[in-house]
Amino acid sequence: MSSTEERRPWLAGLEALAIFAAIMLYIWWIRFRYPYSWIAILIVLVASHVARRETFARLGFRWDGTARSFADLSAPLTLVALVILAAGFLCRTMRNVSWDNGFSSLAVYFAWGLFQQYLLNGYFVNRLPSFLGDETRVPLLAATLFSLAHLPNWFLMLVTFAGGYVCARIYLSYRNLYFLGVAHGIVGFLIYLTVPDTVSHHMYVGPKWFSV
Repeated sequence: MSSTEERRPWLAGLEALAIFAAIMLYIWWIRFRYPYSWIAILIVLVASHVARRETFARLGFRWDGTARSFADLSAPLTLVALVILAAGFLCRTMRNVSWDNGFSSLAVYFAWGLFQQYLLNGYFVNRLPSFLGDETRVPLLAATLFSLAHLPNWFLMLVTFAGGYVCARIYLSYRNLYFLGVAHGIVGFLIYLTVPDTVSHHMYVGPKWFSV
């Protein structure tokens, strides 16, 4: 943390709030008029990291701790995956997806999951402690922001609030994004595979939610 941040901790909170507002504006309005405007948000994020001299390792893109996180958390992740699959089979809601499309979709979910975990943890969870004063309330506030970003999809809001809270707790313990990206990708793909569009609205958020 910089000396300026230590003197004025509200700066980190103000910056996080501005980025969150920009993301919400993009979801609800800007992307339909300026589809590549997300690049501007990404540039601001990168500039923020550079200004604070945050390395890739500081954000969570680090190999040390990766093996430990997979060793400690693979069993709970497997259990969650099996529960989701079992629910899909029992409710007969499994989506008809070919093997080729399934593997390509899973690869996309891994990449998208890693990016979302970077936003949630590498950015917001790293900004909030200096604003809140400690890490105690960080997972709850981060999960709330993560959930609100999925408005008005009530199903995804519930999932992302619970998942965001757990992921923030894991990140604060391991400071590693790679397991979280894999876990996000697997759970997200399995939800897509097992939850019907009548519930998930095809995983859409913002105005697109109303189109399904």
